[in-house]
Amino acid sequence: MRRSFPNARPDGSTQVLGLLALAVLLASLGVSIATVALPSLVRSFLAPVSQVQWVILAYLLSITVVIVLGSRLGDLLGHSRVFLAGIGIFTVASALCAAAPTLSMLIAARAGQGIGGAILMAMPVAIVRDAVAKERMGAAMGLMGTMSAIGTALGPSVGGLVIAWAGWRWSFLLLAMPGAVLFVLTARSLPATPPSGRPTWRSLDVPGVVVLAFALAAYSLSATGALVAAGPARALMVLAAGAGLAAFIVIERRQPAPLVRLALLRHRQIALSLSANLLVSTVMMSTLVVGPFYLAFALGLDEGVVGLVMAVGPATAALSGVPAGRLTDKLGARRILRIGLAQTFAGLLSFAVLPGLAGVAGYVLSLMLLTPGFQLFLAANNTGVMMAAPDDQRGMVSGLLGLSRNLGFMTGASAMGAVFAMAVGTADVALASATAVGSAFTMTFLGAAGLAAAAMILAWIGGLVSEAGMARGEA
Repeated sequence: MRRSFPNARPDGSTQVLGLLALAVLLASLGVSIATVALPSLVRSFLAPVSQVQWVILAYLLSITVVIVLGSRLGDLLGHSRVFLAGIGIFTVASALCAAAPTLSMLIAARAGQGIGGAILMAMPVAIVRDAVAKERMGAAMGLMGTMSAIGTALGPSVGGLVIAWAGWRWSFLLLAMPGAVLFVLTARSLPATPPSGRPTWRSLDVPGVVVLAFALAAYSLSATGALVAAGPARALMVLAAGAGLAAFIVIERRQPAPLVRLALLRHRQIALSLSANLLVSTVMMSTLVVGPFYLAFALGLDEGVVGLVMAVGPATAALSGVPAGRLTDKLGARRILRIGLAQTFAGLLSFAVLPGLAGVAGYVLSLMLLTPGFQLFLAANNTGVMMAAPDDQRGMVSGLLGLSRNLGFMTGASAMGAVFAMAVGTADVALASATAVGSAFTMTFLGAAGLAAAAMILAWIGGLVSEAGMARGEA
């Protein structure tokens, strides 16, 4: 029997943090490393791009649908135990991806890989609160953000080199091999965390799981546009998602052991933090979705230079994550949250202005202002919400954080792309003038800045709520 975490121990957590950081890195690589393999998969399986894209979408859909269930299982069975199971699922699924003889089997294996990836994203944030002392929580959260950024940045470059050297199957073996090492190290050295009670099928809330999975899958498909183009069919998927969410709320109110305690979402600090997380994640997709079009069609850069300019974002995120966490520990989560949101707002406004004045240099400067602001927000918001989470619901809160971030990314990819396309005025951006593309780019980022301002208001309200709660406690 492995020993349990001591309460808020100040030292001895380096190895545990290393294991958690490697897990986050692998989950992030799982998203980004496969993107560069799509052309090879088209040639290997002689399949159209619309089918091959499901290699990416299956992973993202699995993560979105499973992350809440995986988090709930962590609370019921113990975070360390579920974390170890997630590593095993991710590793085996990665090996199956490498061995897949058909595209259908590869997509199925990628869905399994996403199940493991959801656990690898959710459980580290829940385990960190036990693994490190309270005064080091911010630094630990910053490290998780850094590893996520490194995985996003390294995936396309490392995957491209591996595919050029040995073929696309080795890109998945590159995930399976460190996954196996991580599994062995975790099984040997990660202390056990006790479950919150004796789990049963009733405590798992199977009806809630099924309905929530349906709602999230419908929304994910409508947001990514993977199933249908914009129009009545997509609207139908959004309606299905809304109906599923309404049914989920009804089910949770009647369940003695609900999947998501609705009272948790009535905790104002947690609810406001999740809402701000969704808004900020939405606006951060602007650079990834709209940026390449502006660089290529307004500034006239070729693909190689566009890639180099876009790489500045993940590189800056990787460098700023740990410092953001340390600042959170030093100055407090509430203060850093406000600073991060203000910097994010300023970065979005600079995107609306500087690239038009200074070209590539203005774009890079804006990116270097925006990205650290996001890392400050991420470290402070994650730290604040996890410190506010009840002990028996840490896994669930961690999962809701991941879910709000994923939904924000998908919403941003759809909404920001739609705003940009409408502002350009033509479905084919390549046919639009550089002036039209530049104006659409400016309008899109002004809209994104408006959403960031809304997140700033939520943070301000959250601060007032927290201060009022402290005043009542002192009274």
